[in-house]
Amino acid sequence: MTATRVGLIVPSSNTTMETEIPAMLRAREEIRPERFTFHSSRMRMQQVTPEQLRDMDDQSLRCARELADAEVDVMAYACLVAIMARATGYHRESQRRLAEIAGGTPVVSSAGALVEGLEHLGAKKISVIAPYMKPLTQTVCNYIEAEGVEVHDSISLEVPDNLEVGRLDPAQLVDIAAKVDTSGVDALVLSACVQMPSLPVVEQIQNAFDIPVVTASVATVWKTLRELGLEPVVPRAGWLLADRG
Repeated sequence: MTATRVGLIVPSSNTTMETEIPAMLRAREEIRPERFTFHSSRMRMQQVTPEQLRDMDDQSLRCARELADAEVDVMAYACLVAIMARATGYHRESQRRLAEIAGGTPVVSSAGALVEGLEHLGAKKISVIAPYMKPLTQTVCNYIEAEGVEVHDSISLEVPDNLEVGRLDPAQLVDIAAKVDTSGVDALVLSACVQMPSLPVVEQIQNAFDIPVVTASVATVWKTLRELGLEPVVPRAGWLLADRG
């Protein structure tokens, strides 16, 4: 069987996307026959500020051209806040532009994947945990609300340096998830950032809640598998990727 080539459009300071997304798809290989390889192109960004995010996003077209040279089967653009900080609904424009540059290769954005994943779950009210400074977290919440999902509560960890975001201990999310107000919500977004590590505790936290627990990375894998026409199941990755058998 020929392996499926997954192209990753990555912020230069991101150290988590190329860990968690391959880890989920490797876990899927335990239960399904499809195999995957991973191929990255990077956009320069160090500080999670509106200016650097905008400059970084402008580089995404170059990344799509580079990955198209490798004839990848799908591209995943994983910097949720870079998309959400541009304009309401911008993930649709970004995905369209990147797909055109890539000659029609399917393109997934973590921003669009999270929005679509919440819609798939029927979530109308959510709570959110994010590593960003409070104004950027509010930008993310506003973007999600513009897509018809109410944000009931949010916690900002206020870490502006993207490398430091990648060094956050995912085990701390167990206590943070217990502090965010989830009363009456339909889902918990455990990590609204593909750089903030969360995969090691997703299943543990999911088992502690009776609502779906999702992350930007989990949603990205879910949407990537759907774009490939593959069953979106991954062990130990929470509700959205659970095998309903």
